[in-house]
Amino acid sequence: MKTLITGGAGFIGSTIASACLDEGLKPVVLDNLATGRPEFVEGRDFYRGDIGDGDLIDRIFTDHPDIEAAIGCAALIVVPESVAQPLRYYEANVVKGLALIGHLLRNGCHRFVFSSSASIYASGQGITETAPLKPLSPYARTKAAFENALEDVAHGTELRAVSLRYFNPIGADPKLRTGLQSRKPSHALGIMIDKYLAGEPFPVTGTDWPTRDGSGIRDYVHVWDLARAHVAAVRRFDRVVPGGPDSYRAVNLGSGTGTTVLELVKAFEEVTGAPLATVLTDRRPGDAEGAYPDIGLAGRLLNWRPRLTLQQAIADALAWVEHRDSVLDVPGR
Repeated sequence: MKTLITGGAGFIGSTIASACLDEGLKPVVLDNLATGRPEFVEGRDFYRGDIGDGDLIDRIFTDHPDIEAAIGCAALIVVPESVAQPLRYYEANVVKGLALIGHLLRNGCHRFVFSSSASIYASGQGITETAPLKPLSPYARTKAAFENALEDVAHGTELRAVSLRYFNPIGADPKLRTGLQSRKPSHALGIMIDKYLAGEPFPVTGTDWPTRDGSGIRDYVHVWDLARAHVAAVRRFDRVVPGGPDSYRAVNLGSGTGTTVLELVKAFEEVTGAPLATVLTDRRPGDAEGAYPDIGLAGRLLNWRPRLTLQQAIADALAWVEHRDSVLDVPGR
């Protein structure tokens, strides 16, 4: 069984491609390499180009008429950049995303797994798929807009689609085939690793939130567990999205409990076996208490729960940082 993975040279897409290979699915990768890495597609069926390029999509299906499903990971994802360049984000994430759907339908591919984002929700803990949506950034609004359009297209055409919503992927492929390509990540674990390696204190921003220890709560999930969920969505697609009135479905992925910043610090210390210096600071403008989704539906529909612990994700992230320079031929972004 072949699966087209758009954005399959990026952090999440390449990890999904590795999981497909390990699970007996053959990935066909499409990526424009704007942020993806050519090293992540070595030895894989790879096409360099844009998801909006209909001629290229047609050629892919001519070369691989046995593609049975597509996984959509191609997107721009940097929140501050989306604020500064909203038009670029809407064009890449919505306009070209819908063009891709048209190209898939024209080529008879009616199964689509969308790698979405839980940032489209309002804040809350234990958020279910029926919770109101309140995307706060242009990036999150492009995800919500595409999901809304995807649902409409699924109800009006032969398309069937499932959107997988999640917050913060961390870690790396446990076999270290791929990982986070950026050397200056903006998420908490990436900053924590940078500070640890530099011998500098890690800033804990805000300790007076109404959480179990006063620090903000975030939802971290091992990228390999996310990859497994995407594979499960392809494997179980016809049961998850049977068609008719059930032509579109959204499913949450995540840890199921969330992690506070101080819990992340403690887990990091357990993995490294060394204390991590911290500095407690005030809340930053725009900070929030945080959120995590309910993942009960993923268990019922996908037979999925995260298997890898927070400590394993931290260990794999650290191992990837040590291994990265031997994998990437040129400095990452």
